[in-house]
Amino acid sequence: MYIAFEGVDCVGKSTQIELLKKHFSDAFFTKEPGGSELGAHLRKILLESKIQFSKKAELLLFLADRANLIDMYLTQNKNKLIISDRSFISNMAYARCDFDQNILFELNSFATGGIFPQKVVFLYGSKELIAQRLSKKDLDSIEKRGIEYFLNIQNALEETLEFLKTKIDIKILKLDASLSIENLHEKIKGFIDD
Repeated sequence: MYIAFEGVDCVGKSTQIELLKKHFSDAFFTKEPGGSELGAHLRKILLESKIQFSKKAELLLFLADRANLIDMYLTQNKNKLIISDRSFISNMAYARCDFDQNILFELNSFATGGIFPQKVVFLYGSKELIAQRLSKKDLDSIEKRGIEYFLNIQNALEETLEFLKTKIDIKILKLDASLSIENLHEKIKGFIDD
């Protein structure tokens, strides 16, 4: 089973994934962007570089990372539980202001070879929670876009998940990131084990 964690920065995806590593020790854990060697280089370029990109170039770099991750790693681990910090869903949400959703879905279908998460854990936070957690971080180029940007992306993630229900077979667990770490962990474990 392939499970993706979705949500904007600072909602606790990484914390929950770290907890799951203890519970699902045989699972294959990955992230997007950066789950492969190529992806690590692309992540650096996309998030830390001063290089300017067109929106189309940025989209295609994320798609290249995704295609490589799936071809080189996910297909080899398809018999294991796969847990990913983000997936094509984030890519669609971040790009939907600039590109048609159906085109984004087709491009991602090509990049993934039709390999999509079966389950999604969607963590969401209030404006106050996200702002408070962002204030404690060294911000990358995307995080520097500000709180309103993240709230718009959070809405886009929710809309993208609704759109995807019409395209693929996907189960979604939506959780408020302000719940305790332990409470979230128990709900997520139950969702994965179900």
